[in-house]
Amino acid sequence: MKSRTRFAAQPQRKRFLARTLGTAAVGTLAWSALAVGVPGGSHAEAGTATTVADSAPGYVVENFDYPQADEILAEKNILLKRGDGHIMLADCATGTGQLEVQARDKSKVCFDVKGNSGWLTLELPSVYLIRGNDYTTQADMTVGTEQQSYDITKNAWTSVGESSDEQAREWTLLELRTSK
Repeated sequence: MKSRTRFAAQPQRKRFLARTLGTAAVGTLAWSALAVGVPGGSHAEAGTATTVADSAPGYVVENFDYPQADEILAEKNILLKRGDGHIMLADCATGTGQLEVQARDKSKVCFDVKGNSGWLTLELPSVYLIRGNDYTTQADMTVGTEQQSYDITKNAWTSVGESSDEQAREWTLLELRTSK
């Protein structure tokens, strides 16, 4: 009986295998026609075949440009250039541990700081005070061709730029760097 059952099952396996291979062959032909193009289709008119990889999007490369910098410049007149995303412009809120920057032409400008370290390049003119938070912070500023780096006191106001300059020149804040 065993041999009879075995021989009876073999034709079923052959039919299953034939159907599976036939379906796979039809699918492969259909895919090939779509990928290469069919006669009379748009690819045939152009005379070239394109592959799926030619139309695929490229790699994403982080350029560290500040998101929505153009909108912020138009609305708040603050030029935010580049950063690592750990120092972000924020609405000022008391008791939140923000970095606070005082500029003569603006009300207070605040930044949220996240992570173990961060950096942000910007151009904010006429800065004279920066209030630190729990992070160790450095601020790079410039006036004319002169550049100065300031260590910001944690959780206290630090005089920077024109308030610490003997000539009271208008200094521009160029970069903030933080670390825990």
